[in-house]
Amino acid sequence: MNKMEHDQLARTYGMNRMEYDQLAETFQVEALELLAELEASLLELEQSPGNSETVSSIFRAFHTMKGSGAMSGFDEVSQFTHHIETVYDLVRKGETPVDSSLIDLTLKASDLIREMIVSPKSSQEISCDRKEGILASFRKLIPESARNKTLQDNSGQQGKEPVQEKQITYRICFRPSQNIFLDGTNPLLLLNELRGLGECIIVINNDAIPDIYTINPEACYTSWDAILTTNQGIDAIKDVFIFVEGESEIRIDVIDDGEHSFDMYEYKKIGEILLDKRDISIEDLQRALGGKKRLGEVLVEEGIVSPTKVEAALLEQEKVREILKNRQKNEAISNIRVSSQKLDTLVNLVGELVTVQSRLNQTSSNRIDPELVSIAEEVGRLTGELREITMEMRMLPVGTTFSTFKRLVRDLSRELGKEVELITDGGETELDKTVIEKLNDPLMHLIRNSIDHGIELPEDREKAGKKRKGTVHLSAEHSGDHVMITIMDDGAGLDKDIIRTRAVERGMIPPDAELTEKEIFPLIFAPGFTTSDNVTSVSGRGVGMDVVKRAVDFLGGSIAISGSKGTGTTISLNLPLTMAIIEGFLIKIAGEYFVLPLMLVEECVELTGKDPGQSGGMYMANVRGHIVPYVRLREKLKIDGMAPAVEQIVIINFNNTKIGLVVDHVVGGYQTVIKNLGKFFRDIEGVSGATILGDGTVALILDVPKLIELSEREEVIMASAKCS
Repeated sequence: MNKMEHDQLARTYGMNRMEYDQLAETFQVEALELLAELEASLLELEQSPGNSETVSSIFRAFHTMKGSGAMSGFDEVSQFTHHIETVYDLVRKGETPVDSSLIDLTLKASDLIREMIVSPKSSQEISCDRKEGILASFRKLIPESARNKTLQDNSGQQGKEPVQEKQITYRICFRPSQNIFLDGTNPLLLLNELRGLGECIIVINNDAIPDIYTINPEACYTSWDAILTTNQGIDAIKDVFIFVEGESEIRIDVIDDGEHSFDMYEYKKIGEILLDKRDISIEDLQRALGGKKRLGEVLVEEGIVSPTKVEAALLEQEKVREILKNRQKNEAISNIRVSSQKLDTLVNLVGELVTVQSRLNQTSSNRIDPELVSIAEEVGRLTGELREITMEMRMLPVGTTFSTFKRLVRDLSRELGKEVELITDGGETELDKTVIEKLNDPLMHLIRNSIDHGIELPEDREKAGKKRKGTVHLSAEHSGDHVMITIMDDGAGLDKDIIRTRAVERGMIPPDAELTEKEIFPLIFAPGFTTSDNVTSVSGRGVGMDVVKRAVDFLGGSIAISGSKGTGTTISLNLPLTMAIIEGFLIKIAGEYFVLPLMLVEECVELTGKDPGQSGGMYMANVRGHIVPYVRLREKLKIDGMAPAVEQIVIINFNNTKIGLVVDHVVGGYQTVIKNLGKFFRDIEGVSGATILGDGTVALILDVPKLIELSEREEVIMASAKCS
């Protein structure tokens, strides 16, 4: 769209150019979210072709993109999605079957729509042959009987919507003719058909039934009042009574239009409802209002209306109030869209506030002033609540990322000629949005690796006594203030001999090195390491697992791998909930402060002269009868000076292994705002960031997994040197 067309369309909708640009940007964001949901629905429909709810959700997604796209200036998107929407309207009606060909085409169409939305300027350059090719393929899948009503009929049906989106509530009064039975009509069947249109409440009125001496057994004396909530429209209701409307009394009134959300107590009173239904007159109402009893009781006692009519009015009042109450609740909890940049700015400001609050706490503790201490405590409480709310605002369910991998598994398994099913669990587990964004590539590489290297071909699985279809299980669960994400497959597993051979060939380990499985498996994360002999579009370059390791290290997490040949592989990622503010553990070495992640700390003990000392390149300490290896941080960080007479050992639980870190002094828990060190310090091993203490000094945040890895590496080098 050129500038002139852009401005003309903005004027058409009564907007200035800036407002119209915002509308277009909003459409892009919402449409991409719709496409993600659409992709998940298509994969679900492939597994359950008869699921009408899934078909309806796909139809609504295309319908929404069509209407919003036209209003936002994305005409190409609107026209293209209209064609696909029409096809899925036929699917809803049962005129077009659901099969893999339809799913494949729709996925290709969604990919094309995504390109048109992400790059609107280049959407006009997208080959017309590509668009027409997709639409032509759709036409071939449509039965001949329905083909004339679909894609070729663009102009006449574009604005027509068979089913409305909003739910409207109707009051239906059905007074059948007394001779209705003589025509062979059963009113109960009509009422059952009415119930099929939506949520329906029916009240029977038997007031007109005469006594047994005068009753005609072939006559109908009963009438019905119904409250129906439906999205089918008033014409669908009229169609129910189309064959009896000539002789019967039928009134259909809208009592809730599905839009207004006035106060639920403002809905009509009982008297007003009875007036609307013509059950009473204004004179009856005025006379009854003069009494002290409830209106319904007065009207029944005076014989003006029957108890069933009052009951019907009460049910109507209660039903509409319930609808309005739910609508108000939904509107109250509705989400607002905030740019991630503003959210990041808010988190940074809260981090600064936490730092200032720490300074206030330290200042109040240095001065003996009860009033200042009280103020500092109140500010601390408010800051803590603000911090929790801000962190929750950044939390997103990890399932939003999990759902995107179903398409990956589907396409990749077909490309490799394998049968693979992805099972996800724990999608409701929440993570910081920054962590989720950084997690997408590592998970993609791990899943691709499981399918390519792990899951065998169907014939090979049958020979091994397995099911033809392999399984990749992706799960997430909370573990303290971390989240554990596990990727498990039932494929060929890890062959430690092959991994060891390749590591020796690359010079990563000496040929005579004796390593356990726990030491061999992590070698696959080395840069350039691969067990594939051939380079394909999927693997063989040795970059995937290296990407995983670097991403997990950047997030401050850890990775563990286990499995055996023939039984499958399990890879576990232990990731922090957030990268902005963490609970830290403050320690001190030679006047310098450092921070450890609190969730790794198990306990603190004193280092005494009775401890075993150094053994095999590692220091050892006796902690209540258990030998625990430890690392002297003073030596590791190359800090000069003499250690104090009594040192402290901070016991860390890392990958279910206890390791000690020797420090001069233990300060205690500290709420830590993480600050990046900058590009000049990016390659420093063992340090993940910094924080500002209450007195304004800087404390480094230690990367405990990296420090332990460096120590183990040095231990192997020292052991090899002694052997040589």
